[in-house]
Amino acid sequence: LHFDLTGLPPAPETVRRFVEHPTDDAWAKLVDQLLASDACAEHLTTYWLDLVRFADTVGYHGDQDHNISPYRDWVIDAFAANMPFDQFITEQLAGDEMITSPLDNLSAIDAKRLAATGFLRMAPDGTGGAVADKLQARHDTMADTIRIVASSFLGLTVGCAQCHDHRYDPISQADYYRLRAIFQPAFDPEQWRVPSKRRVSLYTDQDRERAAEIEVDAKKVDAQRAAEQKQFIAATFEKQLKELPESVHELARAAHATEAGKRTPEQKQLLKKHPNLNVTSSSLYLYDRKAADELKKLAAKASEIRATKPKEEFIRAITEKPGRVPATHLLFRGDPGQPRQELKPGGLSVVSLTSKLPEIPVDNGELPTSGRRLAFAKRLTDPQHPLTARVIVNRVWRQHFGRGLVETPGDFGIQGMRPSHPELLDWLSAELIESGWSLKHLHRLILKSRAWRQAVSTDATRQRVDPDNTLFGSARLRRLDAEVVRDCILDISDRLNTRASGPPVPVMADRVGRFVIGKENLNAGRPGSVIDLKGAQYRRSVYIQMRRSRPLAVLEAFDQPPMSPNCDKRNSSTASTQSLLMMNSEL
Repeated sequence: LHFDLTGLPPAPETVRRFVEHPTDDAWAKLVDQLLASDACAEHLTTYWLDLVRFADTVGYHGDQDHNISPYRDWVIDAFAANMPFDQFITEQLAGDEMITSPLDNLSAIDAKRLAATGFLRMAPDGTGGAVADKLQARHDTMADTIRIVASSFLGLTVGCAQCHDHRYDPISQADYYRLRAIFQPAFDPEQWRVPSKRRVSLYTDQDRERAAEIEVDAKKVDAQRAAEQKQFIAATFEKQLKELPESVHELARAAHATEAGKRTPEQKQLLKKHPNLNVTSSSLYLYDRKAADELKKLAAKASEIRATKPKEEFIRAITEKPGRVPATHLLFRGDPGQPRQELKPGGLSVVSLTSKLPEIPVDNGELPTSGRRLAFAKRLTDPQHPLTARVIVNRVWRQHFGRGLVETPGDFGIQGMRPSHPELLDWLSAELIESGWSLKHLHRLILKSRAWRQAVSTDATRQRVDPDNTLFGSARLRRLDAEVVRDCILDISDRLNTRASGPPVPVMADRVGRFVIGKENLNAGRPGSVIDLKGAQYRRSVYIQMRRSRPLAVLEAFDQPPMSPNCDKRNSSTASTQSLLMMNSEL
């Protein structure tokens, strides 16, 4: 491998044959138009969400929601704005270490950076509920997070090094725990924060001040309602009391004025004998419908006033406790109960052998946080890092060709397949870095290339020499992704709702057990009643709720990957269920 990709010579002849293309202004204009569209960003986001194990739920205890859609929206916005990929990496790994405003009064840009750290909240986290072993559950969440980080950015499998030295690749168990030490201050098993404690409010001081002013107005209406309710109850009680002998009036008034739990046996007996005297706020409507309606209007008025408060939004994020830098120990056989020697944070040794990469400090004194994840991001995006650029270039190539230059995108190790075109992979990686880490530049270069613009070939000689089309001698016949199938059906039927961002469109089980778009109306009092989604059911598939336990049937049929574990390579099948779904489903 060339470790300093920026020092590569001009493209050799073997590379030029792939990237050169005839001049075609109309095609170039179309490519630029498509890359600039919001729909393109939404489409590219689905591949990234596969990779990071995106789900709208925590993955345990009934698959509870955890409001992670701000992260999905951040990814879409990043692709739409052509955010440099080095910044894309950095904000996901260390957005909280880049912010300058306080957590209780975030600026708009800092709120987005914090939302980006949702990347580190993708691993299933069962620590918020009942688990057999809480300590083990914490370590499992950390292990899954490291697995996602390594797969996403390094293209390596590191999971087995949690318990022993990697069986095939030169990654030691000590290396694994040095890598884990980078994330230890944010996760901190000894002072663990459950998912509900990792929410960060987006309320600002201005929002809180405005909400307080509105609450004052609402409480005035509440006070008016309480006073009128007291009068109505008293008047109704006296009206009912007139129907009884005067001899019990004094006892009845005392019983009515006393809390239910503090009444004497005599008072209780009287109210039991004369239940019409038990006039309360909940029973007033039985005696005076007009008064009850008046109180109802006042309650509604107070609710309307409170509804004008700025809506408090939350994001799931990773943050560190200032001043807290926990130690990391190698765990014998990966057992949290058997800690061994303490280890400092660091990258994988094999990556540093022939390239000088930035060191990762134990504690950066210039930041309120440890600074470890920020330093790790700088290390990953250093031009001398041998993996980062090659891994993402290979993934982008695979998106467009259906096959990567390395056909094991999540394993660049010894057990992975060797590159079919190593010079091309190197040259494209250097081109990405020298373009300012512009992914749109990379997409544009590939889509305008001679290699991509080939037709599907039935040439017998070519099929005999390269039956799997490993050498990209022609185009590859490919089936559309599940999301594209559904979105195209909606588009050609003129139903597609292009509204962007926001909470996910809910998924529920229908009468025969399939998972479909919809939300049950649990307050309707009858089975099968659903809430009108008002066209939201026709939004793009990227906005459909991703629940690990409820895969949408139409997407599952066309191989939308399950998010357990993450998916770095989609499978594509052809099955009879797909044709049956096309013929028989309501969609």
